[in-house]
Amino acid sequence: MDIAVKGIAVLGATGSIGSSALDVIARHPDRFRVNVLSANTQIGALLKLCVQFKPALAIINDGSQLDALALGLRNLGLKTEAAAGPDALCHAATRSDVDIVVAAIVGAAGLRSTLAAAQAGKRLLLANKESIVVAGSLLMQAVRDGGAELIPIDSEHSALFQCLPGPALGRAATPEVRRLILTASGGPFRGWRRDQLEHVTPQQACAHPRWSMGQKISIDSATLMNKGLEVIEAHWLFGAAPQCIEVVVHPQSIVHSLVDYVDGSMLAQLGAPDMRTALAYGLAWPDRMTAGVAPLDLLQLGRMDFEAPDTQSFPCLGLAFAALEQGQSATTVLNAANEMAVSGFLQGQLRFLTIADHIGRMLEQFGSERASSLDELLELDRRVRLEPLPHH
Repeated sequence: MDIAVKGIAVLGATGSIGSSALDVIARHPDRFRVNVLSANTQIGALLKLCVQFKPALAIINDGSQLDALALGLRNLGLKTEAAAGPDALCHAATRSDVDIVVAAIVGAAGLRSTLAAAQAGKRLLLANKESIVVAGSLLMQAVRDGGAELIPIDSEHSALFQCLPGPALGRAATPEVRRLILTASGGPFRGWRRDQLEHVTPQQACAHPRWSMGQKISIDSATLMNKGLEVIEAHWLFGAAPQCIEVVVHPQSIVHSLVDYVDGSMLAQLGAPDMRTALAYGLAWPDRMTAGVAPLDLLQLGRMDFEAPDTQSFPCLGLAFAALEQGQSATTVLNAANEMAVSGFLQGQLRFLTIADHIGRMLEQFGSERASSLDELLELDRRVRLEPLPHH
């Protein structure tokens, strides 16, 4: 059977998720064609990808680099068109030659293009947590209205998607599902007490034992905020009430998440800790295809451990649950405050433990506000980001 070649836009192509997506796509030239690539500021890396994939369009988020991008493409003899800025990203997500959008832009910057892809009825491979954390209700509505296919490619949510009965989105709200259980690696400081975390450095926090990730997501993993954001995502994606979502620490990172059913069955998805599995699943769904990932060797693995998260030493997870209970505005506040605090920590402006303090303070200050439209949510996001960080 001939499979129609699908056109793909990889938004955030130079990051770790974009790179993994392109690695999988390159293995299947008979199935996929890359038509759009975007990067934030890494113009050299973007040009290199354009040589390899020859997309119709390349986008640099930083408008001041547009001329340099256009010149670079011309000098390489490529016919790729150059564009810049958030509007170009939104337009790219709705192009007629794009069937699948890989939404891998980090942070709130990826929000509008993700919504645009959903509204245009694309298959949306979602790696951008913030789109759901900041605007989950709006995104899920856009998916329904646009007839889009939303397939999460966080390893945890891909696991839940695979373990829930189809169509998986919203299915955790049904009586047959008792709990969604998200697994966490525990990050680089698993087992550390609060007093040991007082003086940890950004370098230590970025040294994840299992994954190689960007700085922001590495710090989120170290504070357990990454898992908190995933709890909020699971609520919106699968319709699970906050009290029906649990987190367990699983240092081997082999079980990616589990669904607990009312009959006593528990389904889990296992695999090597490699993003390419979830990406290949999203690209080929409902089929499966090779991803370049080695099969799991259970005999070599030998054992798997599970333990409760330490929410005393890592309060960010509890803050995320609290924000989810408060509602959409509070999760927007949580996300903005966390992004600012993580940036401050990376720049040496505040200590590791102060990240949670700042988020807690912002939730107290702004968490009860009521914002519902995208413009209102983004305005709330903007105001939270203007608040000063605590002194070092």
